[in-house]
Amino acid sequence: MTNPLLAMRARPHPASAPSAVATLAWRAMLKIKHVPFQLFDVTVMPIMFTLLFTYIFGGALAGSPRQYIQYLLPGVLVQTIIFITVYTGIGINTDIHKGLYDRFRSLPMWQPSPIFGALAGDLFRYSVASALIIVMGLILGFRPEGGAAGVLLAAALVMVFCLALSWCWIIVGMLVRTPESVMTTSFIFLMPLTFASNIFVDLRTMPAGLQAVVSRNPVTHLANASRGLMHGEPVGTEVLWVLAASAAIVLVASPIAMRMYRRER
Repeated sequence: MTNPLLAMRARPHPASAPSAVATLAWRAMLKIKHVPFQLFDVTVMPIMFTLLFTYIFGGALAGSPRQYIQYLLPGVLVQTIIFITVYTGIGINTDIHKGLYDRFRSLPMWQPSPIFGALAGDLFRYSVASALIIVMGLILGFRPEGGAAGVLLAAALVMVFCLALSWCWIIVGMLVRTPESVMTTSFIFLMPLTFASNIFVDLRTMPAGLQAVVSRNPVTHLANASRGLMHGEPVGTEVLWVLAASAAIVLVASPIAMRMYRRER
């Protein structure tokens, strides 16, 4: 007589692609709990940048900190979220070198789920940092003339661009050997990208030659679009420019990243 415990049973159906992505997105968020240092860039850095630049440069650049924060806060939002994108590449690099991607390959799930799960989990980081910056700004006197809708649209636009930029760090994460190398490589590009923009000062205050360079920086367009949306100004051209740049980055970087990911496995 056959033991019922040894009888063959039907295999469970593999998880759907959305379910696998959601599970791995939750895993990405849990990693923050186990690596508290990641909370520094999400919480401490936005508060520090907002306070320091408002009170140190506000009087010199705009007459008073309250006036300056109307210009500064949308730019700080852009800068902070852009810097946080680096953690996508760091997480990918760490998982690859710990052998986790070999384990993922053995699971009956949609194979690109680890990458899309990491990107989805990053939205949590972006949302927390955005909320902190906006709340801090309101406490310091920031008053968006575009209202809550303008602030939400600006934050959403920043997240769209940063999700696109994250694909570049996924590529870097697969190319270099250590998470520290991902961080170092990213800052080589991010520091000039953010500081050679109009995040902190108006483009018109710069020398003519520098204006020509800064005006073509995608971060400048993103900062302009964020300010316009928050303050209720017409910035349709800037928004379209940012969306077009985001689409171009995804179209170029995502196929390269996915090809490298398949090779890693």
